[in-house]
Amino acid sequence: MIPLKTVNDLISKHALLEKELSSEEIDKNSFAEKSKEYAELNEIIKIAKLYISFEKDKKEIQTILEDKNSDKDIIKMAETELVDLETKNEKNEKKLKLFLLPKDEADKKNAIIEIRAGTGGLEASLFASDLFKMYEKVSNKKKWTLELISISKSEAGGLKEVIASIKGNNIYSTLKYESGVHRVQRVPDTETQGRVHTSAATVAVLPEAEEVDLKINESDLRVDVFRAGGPGGQSVNTTDSAVRITHIPTGLSVSQQDEKSQHKNKAKGMKILRSRLYELERSRIDKERSKDRKNKIGSGDRSERIRTYNFPQGRVTDHRINFTFHKLEEFLNGEVFDEMIEALTLQAQKESLNILE
Repeated sequence: MIPLKTVNDLISKHALLEKELSSEEIDKNSFAEKSKEYAELNEIIKIAKLYISFEKDKKEIQTILEDKNSDKDIIKMAETELVDLETKNEKNEKKLKLFLLPKDEADKKNAIIEIRAGTGGLEASLFASDLFKMYEKVSNKKKWTLELISISKSEAGGLKEVIASIKGNNIYSTLKYESGVHRVQRVPDTETQGRVHTSAATVAVLPEAEEVDLKINESDLRVDVFRAGGPGGQSVNTTDSAVRITHIPTGLSVSQQDEKSQHKNKAKGMKILRSRLYELERSRIDKERSKDRKNKIGSGDRSERIRTYNFPQGRVTDHRINFTFHKLEEFLNGEVFDEMIEALTLQAQKESLNILE
């Protein structure tokens, strides 16, 4: 049960913000922040008020049930009303608990997505390309902006590695469950016997960190410059424009050579490095908080096999929630992607509620 004081505090906060926002004396600098907080409270305030009034409404119905002069029809109606009231209150309590769960500050951030071909040779690189195309299609449907940071192609026309930033609304909260090993089972074009091969690609989704999120000391960085190389060792640049940035305390290293400008390569490299360091620190804190938890959805463990794409059966299976779609083509086209994310989000919320309870 949620303490009534906690719910009353939400109602009071909503009323105070409403008063402040309607006042002409409100500080312009805090207007945007308070408007945002007010909008978030607006989503739950009706439920909060119903939760507060539950005991009062319940007593009124019980008074009718305990009245010996009440006729049978009225008692029957009151009994039905009491069951409905208690059912609605249980639903309202769950919604309030979800609202009161600690918010992940990263959920509203943009994201950096890194896709790498894993086991399976050229077939794995083709699958990595398929995954990238899927995220491109999802981004187009949602009107997100996807920008390439770096890309490395394979001989078969697939991708050895691709890193991109995705900007829009609540990007990380939508894509964070994609981190992990994605496995594909299909017959490669080069397979003459019709045998199904298994290969894999890894996906890492990082919240895009801003400078205010993480302070990086210049003295902790080693920056090396070198000449960018193309396929077969050929030089694609006549100047030392490629950059390798190493964060000495953690050993994390990022290389960037897609741009002809050393300055642009360093800026892109720092964007990736900052996000990796930010996620490293978030993971450390999360592990400390969740020592007693079992497997958690969205843990971001990149070694965990999270999903299988089986072409012969036309299915996609997410192993974390035992959720299967027999709509493989639609899923890869980004058409039913939201259904998978909703199922994962719901399960993650249930796990969080179980921890609270």
